[in-house]
Amino acid sequence: MKLLGGLFDVGFIEKKIQEYNIQMEDVNFWNDLEKSTQISKESKILKDKLNSFKNLENTFNYLDESLEFLKSEEDPEYIKMFKEEFSEFKKLFEEMNIKTLLSGEYDINNAYLTLHAGAGGVDAQDWTEMLLRMYVRWGEGNNFDVKIIEEISGDEAGIKGATLKISGEYAYGYLKSEKGIHRLVRISPFNANGKRQTSFASVEVLPELQNIEQIKIDEKDLKIDTYRASGAGGQHVNKTESAVRITHLKTGIVVQCQSERSQLSNKETAMKMLLSKLIELKDRTHKEKLEDLTGDLKEIGFGSQIRSYTLHPYSLVKDHRINVETSDVTGVLDGKINMFIKGYIKGFSKDKR
Repeated sequence: MKLLGGLFDVGFIEKKIQEYNIQMEDVNFWNDLEKSTQISKESKILKDKLNSFKNLENTFNYLDESLEFLKSEEDPEYIKMFKEEFSEFKKLFEEMNIKTLLSGEYDINNAYLTLHAGAGGVDAQDWTEMLLRMYVRWGEGNNFDVKIIEEISGDEAGIKGATLKISGEYAYGYLKSEKGIHRLVRISPFNANGKRQTSFASVEVLPELQNIEQIKIDEKDLKIDTYRASGAGGQHVNKTESAVRITHLKTGIVVQCQSERSQLSNKETAMKMLLSKLIELKDRTHKEKLEDLTGDLKEIGFGSQIRSYTLHPYSLVKDHRINVETSDVTGVLDGKINMFIKGYIKGFSKDKR
């Protein structure tokens, strides 16, 4: 059975797993923690892919045999069961195809997703909260663990910004497609004249890095503040300065975390977020090391929207990069965004084959 257009080389993967097994059996394997952790991670990824392939192959062979029997079978219940099993096979095949395309260095990692309200005043802050709900529902609906790291309330309604940590295999690989400007067009619920309003919010997606102790940052470049967390959280949140804000002085990058009761835990999470941002900035600007980053690089700015969500005068969500659209705006805002995520992964992976 030839799957995925030759992308999935079973022989190569089995050989690579054997090589990793030999390396991991070496008594000195764990002497280099960074290298050994990376090899263990890559070995697990390959083993998971191989198991998925074998399960898919077994299902295919079963369906192939069932199809022969089906040619002489007129039982409607059996036909219905075959169609359901074939539909499930197609879904598994699609998932495996997508994961095969997610071959970036950080694709398998957990993700930090940060939202910022843009132009549009109160409407933009309300729109940002709608996006927050959309991503929480998407994560939960796709069996990811979703945690709100930081949430900044709006002046009248909505939120000015928020950060989510979405944990699970390939969280970053899937969500990196969401990075960019999201545009909403609707009749404003905050306008007494019922006028149409256009609002913007930005989405930033970063991978959670592993082995952050290996990455060195000069403490002189950091300003660390503590403050009382806002929002829900009970009496503890209101009485202790458990929230942490870290500013990287050379770039002006600011991260903050208030999700934990412990100041130490919040600081650790904030440092992970900061390192992820610095590494992404370093790679994007082709700098050789973190020390080369300066404040001139911190402005990303608002560019063209990647996706438009129109609620009036018609219902339509359109991704402008891949030309995928749907009229099911309610479903999209309820977290049904896989059509855009998978479309992006397929479309932007063609040039990498």
